[in-house]
Amino acid sequence: HPGHVYFLREARALGDELWVVVARDSTARKFKHEPIMPEAARFQMVEALKPVDRAVLGHEGNIYDILDEIRPDIIAIGYDQVHSEERILAECRKRGLATKVLRLPKFEGDLVGTRKIVRKVAEWLALQERLTKVERGTAPRAADPPPRRRKRNA
Repeated sequence: HPGHVYFLREARALGDELWVVVARDSTARKFKHEPIMPEAARFQMVEALKPVDRAVLGHEGNIYDILDEIRPDIIAIGYDQVHSEERILAECRKRGLATKVLRLPKFEGDLVGTRKIVRKVAEWLALQERLTKVERGTAPRAADPPPRRRKRNA
């Protein structure tokens, strides 16, 4: 969604290459919510994006184990990530990395988050269902309005 595109462009501007760690489904469930798309589809989408030089799948157990493999100079995290900069820095230091950690600001837009997009789609589908019922004549009818009282002239 647009918020992710903004984030990736901003992150790409921070260094020479942009590697993106795509969260495993189990990690997404643990820290956020049930993923809308499976990890393989998310991986393919991220890998195909212009700002991304390389995409890698994260680790299932300890999410910080990927640091041993990619050894980043900079880690950019989104404004809504539950992981603290201090914790990420500590995990980097444990691994002998002098990594900088930056939290990027929120992108202001209408359909920024996945949950907002899902909600909009659900509203649209509900509206389409109601319209179809109206067209077929199967929609519940509104109750007749109460009769109007007439004012009496005194």
